[in-house]
Amino acid sequence: MSSSYFTPTRVFSSAIALRVIFLLYGLLQDAYSPFKYTDIDYMVFTDAARYVSQGLSPYERETYRYTPLLAWILIPTSWPGTFWFSFGKLLFAISDVVAGWFIFVILRAPEGGAMTTERALKYACIWLLNPMVATISTRGSSEGLLAVLVVALLWAVIRRRIVLAGMLLGLSVHLKIYPFIYGASIVWYLESPAEYTPGQKSSPATPQPTNQLLSITTILKFFNRSRIILIISSLLTFISLNLLMYAIYSTPFLEHTFLYHLTRIDHRHNFSPYNTLLHLSSAAPDKVSSLKLESLAFIPQILISAILIPIALSKKDLAGTMLAQTFAFVAFNKVCTSQYFLWYLIFLPFYLPHSSFLSSPRLGILALTLWVGAQALWLHQAYQLEFLGLSTFVPGLFVSGLLFFVVNVWILGIVIQDIGERGSHAAKNEEDRVGSTKKRD
Repeated sequence: MSSSYFTPTRVFSSAIALRVIFLLYGLLQDAYSPFKYTDIDYMVFTDAARYVSQGLSPYERETYRYTPLLAWILIPTSWPGTFWFSFGKLLFAISDVVAGWFIFVILRAPEGGAMTTERALKYACIWLLNPMVATISTRGSSEGLLAVLVVALLWAVIRRRIVLAGMLLGLSVHLKIYPFIYGASIVWYLESPAEYTPGQKSSPATPQPTNQLLSITTILKFFNRSRIILIISSLLTFISLNLLMYAIYSTPFLEHTFLYHLTRIDHRHNFSPYNTLLHLSSAAPDKVSSLKLESLAFIPQILISAILIPIALSKKDLAGTMLAQTFAFVAFNKVCTSQYFLWYLIFLPFYLPHSSFLSSPRLGILALTLWVGAQALWLHQAYQLEFLGLSTFVPGLFVSGLLFFVVNVWILGIVIQDIGERGSHAAKNEEDRVGSTKKRD
């Protein structure tokens, strides 16, 4: 593709055109093919929106496991006509493009890499011109809506719009639980300048405080103004939305929006290594051990994605850390579907420019081949099970799920190593810069 192509007008026009083509193709496939283009989740969304438009609860629709806010947003889909039924798909597709705009803006910003317009657009195209992204949103998956909120959250943090960042974080977690993992990274990232000045040492003449005073001082320094504002604004937004929904829909809101996800046993289209166990739990719940492993699956998932990775990486590269967190969260999740890949794909343009996968093309090609190949192997087993009626649970689905998990963990290890090394190099360069400045003085 010619470098002259990479102008904002051309790239974003192409991104919009791609989604329009997919939307129109989807209408044709839905009309003439027994295999529908529209995602089943979109039918759930629109049914729930129709119930809301009639003054009923969205939870009248079985399998609606989302906040009522999503159904409220999609009320126009209950109006007559094909255009209004497709309103949600249009909204999700527009959200995709807006998310791509935020990627471009962040990459151009000094805090995000200070790239040239052309280079920033090239990396933004990983999202904007990605057929998988366009397909998922135009089929009616709401992941694009979350993507724009999450990347806007990153933009607000690096630009120090802390109140806005807190509101976006609270809203994102209300819409879908997983963005809560970013809270720890953002809080850890929001240090006062004096806290992380490289090479800063205490003056020998300054008396050192006692251990008790040191601990109190450390705690007070940790809760700086930015961190306090972020915590308060995010909690106020999250709690206010939840109280409003609870006041209207009572216990079903809590049960379907939050509590259900702790014990969900979805097994269809699930790449997770827990897939076979979840199928057994779903098919014969009385015969499964009283120790429900699916209820404990979140422990290693949260430990890695919400605690260990933020502590280790967030001060080095916030966007890269959010990628690593999301990748770990999806890889270790007991339910892993193709839509979830968008959760971390939104951060890929920020990580790839400094990654081992680009600096070593062989490694990048190998990683992509293994990632796609492991999915293809799983999908082959799933096709035999769901379409041909062949029992492929063991070893087929089970082994292919484990293989995909191992590939993801290997990729995650490289991502974490890259971010850690980049942060170390940045710190060393800053120390050298400060040292040379002092020598000149």
